[in-house]
Amino acid sequence: MSQIAQLVQRAQETGDWSECVDAIPYAKLLGIKLGEEAGVFCLPPKASNIGNPTLPALHGGALGGFMEMSAILHLMMSMEVLKVPKVVDFSIDYLRPGHFKDTYARCEIVRFGRKLVNVGIDCWQDDTENLVARARAQFLID
Repeated sequence: MSQIAQLVQRAQETGDWSECVDAIPYAKLLGIKLGEEAGVFCLPPKASNIGNPTLPALHGGALGGFMEMSAILHLMMSMEVLKVPKVVDFSIDYLRPGHFKDTYARCEIVRFGRKLVNVGIDCWQDDTENLVARARAQFLID
């Protein structure tokens, strides 16, 4: 069994996913943290995630990566799979600049098929009604 599979299995048993999040290099690079409620993730302000230092605003790639990684983590937490789901399609709508402050993402499984799962991701900063971005993702699961 792979290291990530062991971490996922342990997290499923204990309910503590922080060790699993820290074991994923891209999640660690971005600085993703678990939110206080299920299905919510946090991207704390980090200088390396800035795209426009004048505003300062988050880089669109960092924001998109955060949302995609949040959806992957949400699927791993919600389903009894030991492998990382593979991205088939990812589409993002940037609605306003993401400023240099805590950014949150909420994931929702929209459709669960035999092999494909569709996930909706909403991203905000201060107000859940005032979205920074919205994304749709499709993942292949084994």
